[in-house]
Amino acid sequence: MIRIVGEIRAIETIAEGAGIRELAVLREQYGQGFWRKKKGIAQIDMGDGRSGLAEVHWYEAHGIGKVKLKVKRWLDS
Repeated sequence: MIRIVGEIRAIETIAEGAGIRELAVLREQYGQGFWRKKKGIAQIDMGDGRSGLAEVHWYEAHGIGKVKLKVKRWLDS
């Protein structure tokens, strides 16, 4: 289980609406909404002893919040 320590910084929108490949899956699992795929930098605790600074990606929609958070790459190897 990924746990964010602190806040996510340098947040950018990567894609939104029809530009998201998983849009149909997101709407089926979490509901309708104007979905955005975002990325940012955060301090991560993986829960298995690994922790550090990483680039994270997730999806979010107003009223639903962040879903499918994943670490894309570690920044402080």
